[in-house]
Amino acid sequence: MSFKICTIGCGSMSSHGHGPSYRKYASLYSDTVFAACCDIDAEKAARYMDSFGFQRYYTDMEVMLDTEKPDAVCVIVPEHLTASVSIKVLEKGYALMMEKPPGLNSEETKRMIAAAEKHNTPTQVAFNRRYMPMVVKLMEMTSHIHKTSGIQNIRYDFYRVGRFDDDFATTAIHGIDTARFLARSDYRHIRFHYQPLEQFGPNVANILMDCEFESGITAQLSFCPASGVIVERAVINAHDHTWFMNLPVWNAADFPGKLQHYEKGKLVEDIYGNEICDDLDMYVTNGFFGENESFFNDIRAGRRPPGDLKSALQSVEIADCIRKRAKEYRK
Repeated sequence: MSFKICTIGCGSMSSHGHGPSYRKYASLYSDTVFAACCDIDAEKAARYMDSFGFQRYYTDMEVMLDTEKPDAVCVIVPEHLTASVSIKVLEKGYALMMEKPPGLNSEETKRMIAAAEKHNTPTQVAFNRRYMPMVVKLMEMTSHIHKTSGIQNIRYDFYRVGRFDDDFATTAIHGIDTARFLARSDYRHIRFHYQPLEQFGPNVANILMDCEFESGITAQLSFCPASGVIVERAVINAHDHTWFMNLPVWNAADFPGKLQHYEKGKLVEDIYGNEICDDLDMYVTNGFFGENESFFNDIRAGRRPPGDLKSALQSVEIADCIRKRAKEYRK
């Protein structure tokens, strides 16, 4: 029996991250049917169909869903449209994976959660860092610490070049969520500090977060959107143990990535990205394939994906604090 997939949104993010992931998934799971793709731009939709092996394309998502009746739907549209588009999909009862952030604030996200619960619909938010092979490896390496003495502190540095976005919170949510994922805990308290960079735009700023998790772990997050390099780097400290992780984001400065583990002052593991992942295509190293494969396989098996809308709510709330230039967050 075939597994039918439809996707909504055929723009840049969909073409660079998700489309190649679909193609790889179909090569591994032969019963996969990419039924249709949809975009309001017919030329984009047609190109996407041809590039990634979809059978048909549409410019009206509701017509597509009513005609194709897929097993799973992916929504990859601009951030301000994700909530409204996703709610329409959820109201039709289709299992849904949507790009981050699912909503721009807690109100939008809670409406999405209500729609999913009303129609008993499985959901997953595409926080791709959770599925990056290097992050998966680090989670494995720290699992015994989590169960014993525990992680003490996390540092996460998130740097970009020339990102003068009016709303950088929709990108910063990646760092917020990844630190939370590494901590295996929700945030309890955050203090924010903003360093305005008004020469680049009225809303451009370096953002520093001093955090405490419910588990007692502390964390410092720094977002520098107008720096000299594109990197995401994490440091995890525990009793007698320290891990350094340089992620291969967008195949930029740290590609193919590196993971080091020190124990009692000695380097005990020194692992490069190509040792963790033998496929160095960006859509694999950056977790897009992993998140799609996980979602599709969960839906096939009748499982609820772990990264659902409820699991994303706190990350959305904290990103919205940045958008509003809040000074403090308490759960």
